[in-house]
Amino acid sequence: MHDWTATAPAAREAEAAGFDAVMTVELGHDVFAPLAIAAMATERVELTPSVAVAFPRSPTVLASQAWDLQANSRGRFVLGLGSQVKGHNERRFGVAWTAPAPRLRDYVRALRAVWQCWETRAKLDFHSEHYTLTLMTPDFSPEPTGLPMVPVTIAAVGEAMLRVAGQVADGVRLHPLCSRKYLEEVCLPQIEIGRQRGGVARERFDVHGGGFVVTGPDEATIASGMEAVRRRIGFYGSTRTYMPILALHGLEELGRKLHRMSVEGRWGEMGALVSDDVVRIFAACGTYQEIAGAIERRFGGVADSIDLEFPEGAPVGLRREVLADVQRIPRRFVRFGPAPSP
Repeated sequence: MHDWTATAPAAREAEAAGFDAVMTVELGHDVFAPLAIAAMATERVELTPSVAVAFPRSPTVLASQAWDLQANSRGRFVLGLGSQVKGHNERRFGVAWTAPAPRLRDYVRALRAVWQCWETRAKLDFHSEHYTLTLMTPDFSPEPTGLPMVPVTIAAVGEAMLRVAGQVADGVRLHPLCSRKYLEEVCLPQIEIGRQRGGVARERFDVHGGGFVVTGPDEATIASGMEAVRRRIGFYGSTRTYMPILALHGLEELGRKLHRMSVEGRWGEMGALVSDDVVRIFAACGTYQEIAGAIERRFGGVADSIDLEFPEGAPVGLRREVLADVQRIPRRFVRFGPAPSP
């Protein structure tokens, strides 16, 4: 959110409407500052970035930001963490690239080692392939909070990262370019492999997202929302990282065409290649009366939480009714539990 003066009212409105969480996105603006403002303006909702890019940030620096958000929200902060792709790490952030899955596994463990040091006043003595942390003096240690350790959820697309999420994280943030088929056949089995290694109970592990949601009062609004999703599918589909998702649906040629257009700088033309049928592979679409059923068909039984945005101006009472219908959909996740040891 670029206008911080709008943050507190928006957060209060979301809480009043019955949302379980408010999220920020790390695009053109800072991902953490609006959450600090929202923490002061709300009492109940979870506060989370979706997602903060890990590798350009030192684990200790990010641990500090997360610690203060957790403390000042009284335990309502959840750290959404992602690796980003090679090109952005090297060319946008100037960070050397290594295999992301083992590096992010070490990163999460490093975060927890720092938090454990601060909460228990134990010696910081963390060693891994990618991070060594052995110095923490009293002046640089915040006060213990008595709160649970910050839950960490990992953005994952590929099989290796899905396994890491299951092994070391408290949840997974699935990419919007994710179909129910990809979620069922690829994501959940790989998460389960990791979860068995890490010993995290399924009811303590949040499977979030895996697609888009388009809703509104009428078909014209739905059509407008689908256009926005069409453009995003075109953008994401142009990245070769996501080709396996398209391939699962026989859409390899679409992915190749989109990639060629990205190389040629034809970003504004990509959406035209994405049909309504392709949009509906990746999105639950429906009016306010229909959307809970569409969400259940698209996500029910496989995802625990989703992103849901309403068109501007939708009344709070109407949002509350729609959210109540969505929140009645059964899910396996109950709450975050004790974090694994670093």
